[in-house]
Amino acid sequence: MDVRPTSLAGVQLIEPRVFADERGFFLQTYQAQDYRLALNIELDFVQDNHSYSRKGVLRGLHFQRRQPQGKLVRVVSGEVFDVVVDIRPDSPSYGQWQGLLLSAKNKHQLWIPPGLAHGFLVLSDGADVEYKCTDYYDPSDEGCLIWNDPTVGIDWPITDVPLLSVKDQQGMVFAEVGRTETPADNA
Repeated sequence: MDVRPTSLAGVQLIEPRVFADERGFFLQTYQAQDYRLALNIELDFVQDNHSYSRKGVLRGLHFQRRQPQGKLVRVVSGEVFDVVVDIRPDSPSYGQWQGLLLSAKNKHQLWIPPGLAHGFLVLSDGADVEYKCTDYYDPSDEGCLIWNDPTVGIDWPITDVPLLSVKDQQGMVFAEVGRTETPADNA
């Protein structure tokens, strides 16, 4: 595999080795020892997720406050514009974002260390996205950075408002992200 750093500290693009011939292809999507060595991942993956979304759906930008998840993301059908925002106050890339095309065709993966906000916009008719997580999902710990926060200034490849869940429509602005309490703590 070929591993390339991105503009965000610790976020890395992975181009797996693909063995293709007239029958199709084979690639290894994860092998603990290889990924630990190549990416310096010292965490165990404890949960695998799979989502399907239709064209124009934007999911995110999600994060967990007290139990941040590292994610190894890949697209198994379709194409997405995958976005990561560095919300770690002590990071040299704090407040910056990175957007990359992940697709079934390019077979790239993205390693997102714990502590960043993550989301994606579906560009194809539909997309299946799979990702491994280093911690368990906890709905009471979840936060959402609003997709169009002008402070972050993500250049999404769209002209219309994307299809968003109610939760994603109500995401917080970047200035609020550093708060550690959850809405339940304020009740």
